Amino acid sequence: MALLPRNLSFSRQLLPVIAVIGMVVAAWYIVGSLPDRTTIAPAEQPPKPVGELANAPRVAGAGIVEPASEVIDIGSALSGLVTDVRVKPGDKVAAGEVLFLVDARAARANLAQATAAIREARAAIVEAETAQRTARQQLALYRSLTDPAAVSRSEVIRAEGEEAAATTRLGLARARLAAAEAAAAASRTEIERLTVRAPIAGEILAVNIHPGEFVATQGGSSQPFIQMGNTDPLHVRIDIDENEAVRVKLGAPAVVSPRGAAELHVTATFVRAEPQVVPKRSLTNSAAERVDVRVLQLIYALPKTDRFRVGQQVDAFIPAKSAPAGGGN
Repeated sequence: MALLPRNLSFSRQLLPVIAVIGMVVAAWYIVGSLPDRTTIAPAEQPPKPVGELANAPRVAGAGIVEPASEVIDIGSALSGLVTDVRVKPGDKVAAGEVLFLVDARAARANLAQATAAIREARAAIVEAETAQRTARQQLALYRSLTDPAAVSRSEVIRAEGEEAAATTRLGLARARLAAAEAAAAASRTEIERLTVRAPIAGEILAVNIHPGEFVATQGGSSQPFIQMGNTDPLHVRIDIDENEAVRVKLGAPAVVSPRGAAELHVTATFVRAEPQVVPKRSLTNSAAERVDVRVLQLIYALPKTDRFRVGQQVDAFIPAKSAPAGGGN
C-alpha cells in the first residue's frame, strides 16, 4: 500500500471503481452474446388458403401432379437389342406412333423362310391339282367304255391308284400351305411385337433406353423403358388424411399451389374420388408428418398453365362440409 497516496482508501474508493468497471464489462459481454432476433422472410412461403376458403371450413392435403391418363410405363413384349429409339422427352406422339425398335432380324429371316415355303406349297398344289385332274379324266374314260374287253382290269386299278395318289398329294400340299401361311403370320406378329408403339396420344415424359442396349422382359432393369401420358390436361392426385376424409366436400373445386410457392395458386376442377382408401405413399418431408396413415385420394384437373410439371408436389385446400346442427347426431 506504499504506492498509493496516504489519503487514498482501497476499500472505499478503488474497490467501487473496480466493481463499476466489472459491471460495465459484464453488461457489454452479455449484450454482445445475445442471439440475433432480427426477423427475415422465410425462404418458402407456407401454404395458405385464399379467397373464400381463407375464412371458411376447409381440408388441407398434399398432392402430386400426374397426367390425365396417369403415367404409362412402356415395356417390350419380347427381349432383344434396341436398334432405334425414335422419341425423346417432351415429344408429343399420336396413338400407334413408333417409340422404339427391337432387333427383328431373326423374325424377318423366319418370315422369308415361311414365304418361300408358301410359294413351294402353292406350286405343289398346282402340280397335284393337274395330276388329279388328269387321273380323274383317265379313270372316267375307262369307266365310260361299254365293252369290258376294251381295257384291262389292271389299267382301271392303276388309274384309280393314280387318282387317289394325286388327291393325297393335293391334300398334303394344301396342309403345307396352311402351315407356311401360319408361320408367316407368326413371324409378322413377332416383327410387329418388336416394334413398340404408343398406346395412346400423349407426351413422352422419360426415355431410359438407348440404341445398343438390351431390353429384357424378365429380370431386367427395374425402371420402365419409356414413360408417357396424356398431359392435356394435367391432373393432381391429392392425399386426404383418413381422419379428415369424412369432412371433404366432394365435387367442390380445390385451391392448388406449387410446393414452396403459396403465392401462386390456381383453382382445380374435381374429377373423381378413388374408391379405395390406400396407405400414404406421397411424403412431404415434414417433421410433423404422419406416415402410418391411410389416405383418400382425390383427382382434380388443373387449368392450362405452365406452373406445374408431372411429378411436382403441390399443396391443396378443399372446402369442408358444414357441421350439422345439433352436434352432428
